[in-house]
Amino acid sequence: MENKRFNEIAYFQIGIARKYMRRHNLTPLQFVEMDKQYRILYFLEIGYEPFHLTGDEGVLDELDEIVAEQRASFHSGARM
Repeated sequence: MENKRFNEIAYFQIGIARKYMRRHNLTPLQFVEMDKQYRILYFLEIGYEPFHLTGDEGVLDELDEIVAEQRASFHSGARM
């Protein structure tokens, strides 16, 4: 049962990652670098329950907000 859930989450992450790359015209390598910095796949994993019930566009919008918030926090922290 746990393996099935893992597979569902992984499939979801892959699908959203592909759509995110398409939306932002990113190469897979660029996405990996963004994921290292912003933990996109982690957010998709921990938010799987509400995210998989949301349309893909809604999930992509949410990821854009998460990345923007992290960028803003990083930049405001860098100025101090």
